[in-house]
Amino acid sequence: MKVLVLYRPNSEHASAVESFLHDLERRQVFEEGQLEILSLDSRDGAAAAKLYDVVEYPSILVLDDFGSIIRCWQGDQLPLIDDVVGYAR
Repeated sequence: MKVLVLYRPNSEHASAVESFLHDLERRQVFEEGQLEILSLDSRDGAAAAKLYDVVEYPSILVLDDFGSIIRCWQGDQLPLIDDVVGYAR
C-alpha cells in the first residue's frame, strides 16, 4: 500500500496539509516509501495528478501495490487521519 499526497506548498491550503502530514507521520504507521508527498508544481506531481485524474487539491490517494486507487479524498476537506491509516493497511 502507498499513500500519495498532492498539494501546492505555496497555496492557501498548504499549512493545513502540512499540519495533517506532520500528525500522520508522527503516528509512525508507514514504512519507508509508503507515504509520498508531491508538489503539484513539480514534474512528478503534475504527472501523478494527470495519471490519477486529480482535479481538486489537496488530494490524498491510497493506492494498492499495483498503483490502483483504493480511496481518494480531494478538496479542502481533509480526511481523518484514522481513515487514511485504515485504508492504507
